[in-house]
Amino acid sequence: MNSELLYEVREGVALLTINRPERRNALSLALIQDLGQRLDEIEFNPEVRVVCLTGAGDKAFCSGADLDGAMCDGLAAAPGEPEEKLQGPSFYAKLLTRMSTFEKPLLARVAGPCLAGGLGLMLSCDIVIAHTNVFFCTPEVNIGLFPFMVGALLQRNVQWKKAMDMVLTSRRIYAAEAERMGLISRVVPPEHFEQEVKQTLAVLATRSPLNIRLGKRAFKKMSDLSLDSALEMLSLALVQAMKTEDAREGMQAFLDKRTPLFRGN
Repeated sequence: MNSELLYEVREGVALLTINRPERRNALSLALIQDLGQRLDEIEFNPEVRVVCLTGAGDKAFCSGADLDGAMCDGLAAAPGEPEEKLQGPSFYAKLLTRMSTFEKPLLARVAGPCLAGGLGLMLSCDIVIAHTNVFFCTPEVNIGLFPFMVGALLQRNVQWKKAMDMVLTSRRIYAAEAERMGLISRVVPPEHFEQEVKQTLAVLATRSPLNIRLGKRAFKKMSDLSLDSALEMLSLALVQAMKTEDAREGMQAFLDKRTPLFRGN
């Protein structure tokens, strides 16, 4: 691990900070690999209930691939370069897949512009909280490319014509519009932003880790099923969840009018 990715665990929350503010938190190959390794480590750490992904400073959440450093990192290559040198897209795709199958809650704290590959990271999170002044953009067409992998996530989050408008024009989508599109979860004024993020993380850290894992797993499976198959699968998942100690604790706490204490069993 290196200083490009900061890692801290506090009160059940793992904070992952992309720490390249001088490069607008652009993605290097090493950073992409470190993010994947940290997620692997966090998933098996019982101390962590929720993960917050953010970028250092307010110049950018993440500006995508580091084009200046890409030649040596393998994120881009000159025409005719052997394909094995094009490692960046492959590692980035694996990271997005890893995030989409991650079984603990992922929250993106977006305090600065989110561009290109940064959009893929943000869209791979379960909850996205952004403050009013930030914008989202897919500028790849401006340099003769296209947001290929980001497009897979855009298609799953917003309507087709909204996605096409965004990627073909590369216009800036400010937070209020992004919320209306379904691109993000919430827009919060800057003066309330940190408190909103903190409170949301604190709430997520109190939830049953076992049943969140079961629920996220079931919801992922549901997206590829017909309605009747989805309902049958989800009914079985509910029965499985109801047999857990956490479910019993939650229902008993409700009857006792107290806060439940979930242990992940």
